[in-house]
Amino acid sequence: PPPDRFGAAAAAVGAQAAVVEAAHDISPLDTCAAGTPATASSARKALRQAWQFDDADKAERLLRNLARRLEQEAPGVAASILEGLDEILTVNRLGLPAQLRRSLACTNSIENVMGTVRRVCRNVKRWRNAAMALRWTAAGMLEAAKGFRRLKAHKQLPILRAALAAHHAKHTTKEKLEDGLKAA
Repeated sequence: PPPDRFGAAAAAVGAQAAVVEAAHDISPLDTCAAGTPATASSARKALRQAWQFDDADKAERLLRNLARRLEQEAPGVAASILEGLDEILTVNRLGLPAQLRRSLACTNSIENVMGTVRRVCRNVKRWRNAAMALRWTAAGMLEAAKGFRRLKAHKQLPILRAALAAHHAKHTTKEKLEDGLKAA
């Protein structure tokens, strides 16, 4: 595949990792474990609303209030929300445009890649070592890349790259400062 298509899809898949984990943390809402159907509906609405906020701090306040409301009726869901708060708001904290946030919030591309890797690897009966697993996984990802389509927000991917670079620089600088303080 042309490098730009593969690179764009790889960037989108990489950026979605935290979103996928957050989706797993909140999955009890999908099974209406949040008590009554009205409560589950209200919780889903609050989650959607939080993901739509441009301001991550407002979204965090909304989710903390949601967790507080659910503490009595569904303590497990409330705990999952609080535990996954950083992952849930990852895309919001990067300050990305709404169209790109929406594209990255969808886990379809990750599920597609994982399904293709499973399909490609299912005939391997004996895994000899980790290197073999990596080769087969890479082969599955290359196969999946053949079906990649351009994201609707593909023109905004440079914004994602810049936001990820800034986030990485901020956190590596912070870690270096903390290490320096510990050494002193």
